[in-house]
Amino acid sequence: MKIPTTPPSEYPTGKLKPNFFAALNERITELNSTGADIIRLDIGSPDLPPAPHIVEALTLAASRSDSHGYQSHRGTAALREAWGKTYQRLHGTHLDSETEILPLLGSKEGIFHLSLAMLTPEDAVLVPDPGYQTYAQGARFAGAEPFAVPLLPANDHLPDLSSIPAEVVQRAKILWLNYPNNPTSATAPLHYFTQAVDFCRRFDILLCHDAAYTQVTFNGYRAPSVLQAPGAIDVAVEFNTLSKSHNMAGWRSGVLAGKSETLTALLQLKSHADSGHFFAVHEASTAALNEDQTWIQARNAVYQERRDAVISALSEMGFAPQVPKASLYIWTPLPNSWDSNEFVLALLEAAHVSLAPGSIFGSHGEGFVRLSLTQPLERITEAMERIRSKLHILTTKEKDNVHY
Repeated sequence: MKIPTTPPSEYPTGKLKPNFFAALNERITELNSTGADIIRLDIGSPDLPPAPHIVEALTLAASRSDSHGYQSHRGTAALREAWGKTYQRLHGTHLDSETEILPLLGSKEGIFHLSLAMLTPEDAVLVPDPGYQTYAQGARFAGAEPFAVPLLPANDHLPDLSSIPAEVVQRAKILWLNYPNNPTSATAPLHYFTQAVDFCRRFDILLCHDAAYTQVTFNGYRAPSVLQAPGAIDVAVEFNTLSKSHNMAGWRSGVLAGKSETLTALLQLKSHADSGHFFAVHEASTAALNEDQTWIQARNAVYQERRDAVISALSEMGFAPQVPKASLYIWTPLPNSWDSNEFVLALLEAAHVSLAPGSIFGSHGEGFVRLSLTQPLERITEAMERIRSKLHILTTKEKDNVHY
């Protein structure tokens, strides 16, 4: 199995390349059918449940006879107000719940659809490399050109905006940022967001910040919102989600907050693309945002314990993992100049541990792998032992002895 490397012009749909995880899932299914026990550390889907009061709110709302019809694309007023209060509580920002907050069917849906709402074939889109694939895929689907902006360790995985060619900046319509970052787990200080806001104002670029991991933090770190930067409301929007913050990945409940004109454009597209969300999810999301938040700190402590176990084990094996202050991931360079795709597939076959190769996130992800913290500690510990036991094969690159 190899990651597809088909040029964009030859993608089967003409616009979208095949999804790596779809191909990976097929191979894992084959291995499972033979009795193999695969430990999956490749996807960031929380393994812990939401707090009980969130599930109770969903159950209560779903039991109502009047909750099963179509809902407004703008969600309920209570949900919009709850998001506004959350931004005030976490970041000290004041948002108008009528014009500056738009609930989404998860942030991924909004990220993809925003490209369709805002872009034309003449536009360029500044996307982080390595970065979440949907930024570039949405641009391609809209006919625009993604331009990769490197996230280099030497610059703390922050895009050097001054290095972007002037001709690209002149065509740029959107700048994508994502902190805490997927896949690198890097964080951005507020002063960097201020610089990015100034850059986008100067060149009339929409700043889109993906803030999915701002509430998954460790050791007292507090992740800022781009909307805290002075003047951000005029040039920026922020995507947020309950998927990671409240363990509600499958519920598909997110939000777009910020520049009202951008929200209006997305709302217009969504009125053609979907029919709103389930009322019970709106009610449960409102409860998630408004009611007890103390359980999140306890949940983060679980992730932190897992993080520390992975960092310790990988360091003992000779890797050089970066210790994250936030997110669900460990990002580490590979030993012995391995190709990340080959390493991940060899590890899957030899140790039955599945990781994400850095190359799927962009060319600057090559030579790295991403490990997710979304397995119980005992499974993570077992995965580390399996990697340790097979490392002599992987680090000596005896590929002929590993069939994949």
